[in-house]
Amino acid sequence: MTPTTCAESPAPLPVASPRDTARTTLRLLARHRLRPTATVLVLLAATACGLAVPALLGTMVDAVAEGRPWSGLLRPAGGIVAATGAGVALGWWGQLLLARTAQDTLAGLREDVFATAVAQPAAVLERAGSGDLVSRVAGDAEAVNTVIGKVLPATVSALFTIALTLVGIGAIDVRFALAVLVATPVQYLALRRFLARSGPVYRAARQAEAARGQRVVESLTGADTVAALRAQDRHTATVAASSEHAIGFELRAVRLRTTFYGLLNLAEFIGLAAVLATGYHLVGGGAVTLGAATAAALYFHRLFDPIGVLLSGVDELQDAGAGLARLTGILSLPAPAHHGSVPAPRTPPAPGRIVLDQVSYAYGSGTGTGTGRRALDAVSLTVEPGETVAVVGASGAGKTTLAKILAGVLPADSGRVLLDGVPITDLPVDTLRRRIVLVSQEVHVFDGTVAEDLRLFAPDATDTGIRAAADRLGATEWLDALPEGIDTRVGAGGHGLTAARAQHLALLRLALADPGVALLDEATAEAGTGEADLLENAASAALAGRTGVVIAHRLSQAARADQIVVMDSGRIVQSGTHSELAAAEGPYARLWEVWNRAR
Repeated sequence: MTPTTCAESPAPLPVASPRDTARTTLRLLARHRLRPTATVLVLLAATACGLAVPALLGTMVDAVAEGRPWSGLLRPAGGIVAATGAGVALGWWGQLLLARTAQDTLAGLREDVFATAVAQPAAVLERAGSGDLVSRVAGDAEAVNTVIGKVLPATVSALFTIALTLVGIGAIDVRFALAVLVATPVQYLALRRFLARSGPVYRAARQAEAARGQRVVESLTGADTVAALRAQDRHTATVAASSEHAIGFELRAVRLRTTFYGLLNLAEFIGLAAVLATGYHLVGGGAVTLGAATAAALYFHRLFDPIGVLLSGVDELQDAGAGLARLTGILSLPAPAHHGSVPAPRTPPAPGRIVLDQVSYAYGSGTGTGTGRRALDAVSLTVEPGETVAVVGASGAGKTTLAKILAGVLPADSGRVLLDGVPITDLPVDTLRRRIVLVSQEVHVFDGTVAEDLRLFAPDATDTGIRAAADRLGATEWLDALPEGIDTRVGAGGHGLTAARAQHLALLRLALADPGVALLDEATAEAGTGEADLLENAASAALAGRTGVVIAHRLSQAARADQIVVMDSGRIVQSGTHSELAAAEGPYARLWEVWNRAR
């Protein structure tokens, strides 16, 4: 395996601009046609019903002030009850429509983001680091989801309430509307100050969380290596430092929010004082009735909550906006349908011919300049259709890097990799993934039944086809022994599989996916002595009829190959058949002797 110290520096995935984020959001909303319009109309109607209450209360105040009989209060009182009931019903319906529309839009965004992410060359995601992608599809998506469920309905209702309330106040007397505007400068300055300072803080906080997630993922996935090198304290300190860095941004955000809310309270005090003073002046001059002044004061008092909701919601909207921009940024990556110049065939061709022509790769180059340590150094290799080639060598010889280059996971710094005469860099990603499949020793068992796990890679596979593949690869016995056979739930929370059986499952996926080229990177390495032959036989069966390159952990597996190449320090130092290499003086003969002695 290639040493982890040679890993490339992370290259963060793109973040969308506000304009691109808005454009993408509108495009996703357009998929739902009339639902957004219906939502707006229902919420406006609900807001109008709620705003009828202060006007009706003002009518009741005038009736009492003028000494009318109590029966004159029944009509406005009934109107208040009806308006309140209608407002509640319409508000509930409107918020349900809004939440459903927003959730469907977010679901569409998630699907697009996932489809775009998995369609990228693996090298793009590897350079970005798993922490960046995980923080987007988990943390950022959850932040947006929280806003959709809690903040967005309240914010939209608040926005409509403010707009219609200002219209209502102006309809009573324009001077009341002017009095309301006295508080606007304080609110404007508070919001401007908050937006200018909080946006960068939230974006930086998201980046810091992504970096922290990357550190945690690296420490957990490499826990055995960290322990072996006795580097626990250093890694713990690194994780702690990244956590403190992220917490620092959170504390800055708290200070900004506290100041912001204090300024909003000051604006409310100024505005209410201005409306009451204006009402006193207008009622005293006979310009408006006491009921109208009461309605105006009630209208402004009703603005407290929606203005607070709207402006304080900016806090969470900013946070969600940063997450939405990071999610949308993934959509700026090239789509698979537009990648390369060779159109994807409807069915994969017959097993292919692989040619590596003077291929070099250096970890740490980042931009492909090859300034780091060379993991591959001018490697040339030809694998004929249907031929199996085993690659052997000591740890760090470049075997895994070679497999990743062949699979298109890593881009070569120099040289070419050809599949049936076509550079793999010119093949669309989906075509490349259909024609070349890489199976490594790090096998993930997906949550679901065994059959569902297998159909993730071969959607058209029938139960009969799965059983036929299991028979061919020698997996029928243990699959039938599962509690519910291939319908047994495995993965997280399901029936546990040993490392060897998980690898056997991965070989079944390969056989069902039926690619033209199969790359096995120590895909039987976790097998114990009792299961080694079983997995090696399964690997041979899975490779039958297709071009295969095997990074051999066990030389008994290499001995079955048509050709063997020996690597050392990123170069091919020996090649030939097993019998030729075992009989000749050289590194393979020494490896074979050590292997036999160990057995």
